[in-house]
Amino acid sequence: QVQLVESGGGLVQPGGSLRLSCAASGFTFSRHAMSWYRQAPGKERELVAGISNTGGITNYADSVKGRFTISRDNAKNTVALQMNSLKPEDTAVYYCYALIFVREYWGQGTQVTVSS
Repeated sequence: QVQLVESGGGLVQPGGSLRLSCAASGFTFSRHAMSWYRQAPGKERELVAGISNTGGITNYADSVKGRFTISRDNAKNTVALQMNSLKPEDTAVYYCYALIFVREYWGQGTQVTVSS
């Protein structure tokens, strides 16, 4: 079965960096685009970044452009989100997401807290 397992969250000070990773299994990873979403308390879940199946195309939410970078390693079935210059408003649960043959799959989420 499809599994998406995130790791790398934690507590970081404003201006700091974190790297999230998502390990995927149960499907042909290299054939599918992948995304990262986040959900802050009291807010709707929002798209943070997406990457095409080959990694050649990426897109970002305006709020993270220039600070976050999404990447993937199709040999290891992983997708990463490098987050730099973190702000308190980046505090949220971050989720790995895949759409596979019209069915949506989500990871369990990893908490990112940006606070001094």
